[in-house]
Amino acid sequence: MENVEDFSELQELIETKQYTRLRQELAEMNDADIASFLEQMDGEEMLKIFRILPKSMAADVFSYLEIENQSSIITSLSEKDAANIIDNLMADDATDLLEEMPANIVKKLLANASPETRRDINHLLRYPEDSAGSVMTVEYVDLKEDITVKEAIERIRTMGIDSETINICYVCDSTRKLKGTVALRYLLLSKDDEIIGEIMHENVVSIHTLMDQEEVARTFQKYDFTSMPVVDNEERLVGIITVDDVVDIMEEEATEDMEKMAAIVPSDKPYMRTGVFEIWRKRMPWLLLLMISATFTGSIISGFEDALGSLPILVAYIPMLMDTGGNAGGQASVTVIRGLSLGEINFKDVMAVVWKEMRVALLCGLSLAAANFVKLLLFDQVGVWVALVVCMTLMMAVLIAKLVGCTLPMLAKRLGFDPAVMASPFITTIVDALSLLIYFAIATRVLHIG
Repeated sequence: MENVEDFSELQELIETKQYTRLRQELAEMNDADIASFLEQMDGEEMLKIFRILPKSMAADVFSYLEIENQSSIITSLSEKDAANIIDNLMADDATDLLEEMPANIVKKLLANASPETRRDINHLLRYPEDSAGSVMTVEYVDLKEDITVKEAIERIRTMGIDSETINICYVCDSTRKLKGTVALRYLLLSKDDEIIGEIMHENVVSIHTLMDQEEVARTFQKYDFTSMPVVDNEERLVGIITVDDVVDIMEEEATEDMEKMAAIVPSDKPYMRTGVFEIWRKRMPWLLLLMISATFTGSIISGFEDALGSLPILVAYIPMLMDTGGNAGGQASVTVIRGLSLGEINFKDVMAVVWKEMRVALLCGLSLAAANFVKLLLFDQVGVWVALVVCMTLMMAVLIAKLVGCTLPMLAKRLGFDPAVMASPFITTIVDALSLLIYFAIATRVLHIG
């Protein structure tokens, strides 16, 4: 087909009920494109088209579908067909699916699955959520260090069809301790009688089963690998993680951080498949907390009613001061949160970060204050002392905002919390209150009001 995203020809075959030709067309398409085509259908039609797929490609197409559609299809199939799909999925994909399904359905699927599949899935299910062990796959090629290259290639031919990747093979001793790696291309270029232990690469970078998946992604980024071995406490090889899993991890972590930075409880469902009440439930706690905390801002304003009454012009600049402070704090927090996420910044760097942000804040504050001073005198035509109060407050608000914005995420990380929680909404609320206190403190002293 000319355009893999243009499914009009396939849709026409469905409407005219030319299912034999449709099956032929689908058999020539990429698995991911077929999944995209199925995703556009409603439940009944999706299941009907999925059933006509050749059995040899059904599991591969299934692995590209969204979890919700996978669950819908797997529960609609017979136990035998469902078990066949589970058996042909990579163990990590099958585990992700079963984690989202009711326990009674999981029990039936596992009962009909092969013993090897049950063993692999149960192995992955015992690891903590979001750990390397929970996202790894147990389909890989392992070699003994005392076999020959010829024997290794024969083993790859036997095991490779069911492995996630065969580009890199992992060398273990008799106790399954990871000893090294050997690339397939080196095997093909080596003599048949050479011993694997003599040609393997011994300096292996591995991942521990309990490593957080975010740290896994950073490790992949650092070493630029396409796959990495996962070992347990005894350095025994238990699985591998491939770059396609890392892409999913990075998307998941980025989405989670964005939601936390926007004061939303993270969700693992696509927006269009999330119900209104579920969205309400995830947004409401933070909105309620921020609303309650924002009442302190109102209390501060109420406490300075006399000052505002004697010089009402001060009220006009409260929104500008609060917004500028919040924006300055948000800039600092986002920069620091990104640095923490990428491992560029640690808590021991707190003084260096504060020193840098204070110099940036001073330059930003002076620039904003100078521009605002000219604007107040020429366009707003306020008195020099009022302009001075507003500009002094503006500069102090930027300094305080930058300080709060760079230190709170680092403190959260130190205490074991996600630094994204300390992002813009939370920091803005704190900065708003501090900006008002500074504003009225300067106004009462410089203008002698209140």
